[in-house]
Amino acid sequence: MITINSTVPDIEVEAFHNEKTIKTKLSDYRGKWVALVFYPADFTFVCPTELQELAGLYSEFQKINTEVLSVSCDTVFVHKAWHDNSEAIKQIQFPMLADPARKMAEAFGVLIPNEGLALRGSFVIDPDGVLKTSEIHDNSIGRSASELLRKIQAAQFVREHGGKEVCPANWKPGAKTLKPGLDLVGKI
Repeated sequence: MITINSTVPDIEVEAFHNEKTIKTKLSDYRGKWVALVFYPADFTFVCPTELQELAGLYSEFQKINTEVLSVSCDTVFVHKAWHDNSEAIKQIQFPMLADPARKMAEAFGVLIPNEGLALRGSFVIDPDGVLKTSEIHDNSIGRSASELLRKIQAAQFVREHGGKEVCPANWKPGAKTLKPGLDLVGKI
């Protein structure tokens, strides 16, 4: 499994994007931040609510130089069928990655082997291809796209400030940060 601050593997997969099938790999997005979002399966219940929320915030992700990539173990053909039949999924403009060989799911530690599905996993990858955040949870619990956006904004802030300023809980752009040092110990 990939660990925080390690380079992510460059696995090539197919994706459904803009009514086409494309081949893509994570290195195609170097120079951008990536929100890599695994979900269990197309034509399910919680998944479209998450993906619809991501679609609604997609322009906000793009404004901060971030590409959203959703991933399931379905094929591109299932992605297209879901896109054609679901009002929520029709709103998606970001690439929907297909991982039927389950290589990405396994590499990121979200594969449920006996089911052939992925757990809900959200990963933030920096422009150099380095993993910065990881969140994996039970498939019955939907995630928050706005919280994922906030985490990317925080990771960008820390990167821009060379780690000399860090972001406290619930930090949002423009809010007060912290400067790590002995003078803060026991005073927060």
